[in-house]
Amino acid sequence: MKARKDLGLTFLKMDFGVELLANTPGALIGSPNWDFQRQWGLRDPAKGNARSYSLTQHPFTGLQITDKGLAVLCDHVSQTRDAVGYDIPLAADHFGHFDVTTAIRLGNALEKYQLAWLEDMVPWFYTEKWKQISDGINTPTLTGEDIYLKEEFIKLIDARAVDMIQPDLASSGGLLETKKIGDYAEERGIAMAMHFAGTPISFMANIHCAAATENFVALEHHSFDVPWWEDLVTGIDKPIFKEGFVKVPDTPGLGVTLNEKVVKEHLKKGEMYFAPTTEWDAIDSWDRTWS
Repeated sequence: MKARKDLGLTFLKMDFGVELLANTPGALIGSPNWDFQRQWGLRDPAKGNARSYSLTQHPFTGLQITDKGLAVLCDHVSQTRDAVGYDIPLAADHFGHFDVTTAIRLGNALEKYQLAWLEDMVPWFYTEKWKQISDGINTPTLTGEDIYLKEEFIKLIDARAVDMIQPDLASSGGLLETKKIGDYAEERGIAMAMHFAGTPISFMANIHCAAATENFVALEHHSFDVPWWEDLVTGIDKPIFKEGFVKVPDTPGLGVTLNEKVVKEHLKKGEMYFAPTTEWDAIDSWDRTWS
């Protein structure tokens, strides 16, 4: 996280959760019955490295974090805060599958570290459970990366079930639909962060949407360690990201042009450019509709 701050980032997010406690005796109740390989989609050599996901939703796992486990997680966050300081926001993502009571206990334990938000503590469609969590802690709550179209966001917003929303423009319905989602939240005093993990094309669509949405807070970005990521497009000043911000292009369209030469240089071995994507029909490419 310190290295990320040194890049000039002005907002940081970290992953931590029950997977950090899997090998700590006395940190989790119910962990012997919980398959962490399946929970986190880890590769399982015994199954030929096939990806495997847990379908067990949060309220049904029976997993609980003990006081010892809470202390370990708090120490992890404390060390991160010591590294990055309190001058920039620090958010938290993906904690593992546990129910509302454990989510509230964890949220209260982490309060003193002043996190920007706690993300996806339960699946997005549990509106009442989200409201229980949001009402039970003082750290902002956030969800939304798995939601398609504005109608389901409206339910969360109108119920005051979360403090912030986080649509993913590439799967929420596109640029215009995400703008509508953000505007609806803004009218009701709810802030919007934006989930993103993709190409510079999608990135620039997010940039335009963010610039046009008053309640925008921060845009996620996962490709700082990919040296050729920005080379996938042309027509924009480089580096695209500078000192924590991106300049909104004023040229036609998204403001970038796909660099087909670079794309072809980084195709998966054996793949053709714009080849049929039948792999999406297979179980290996399947994903949950909730986090």
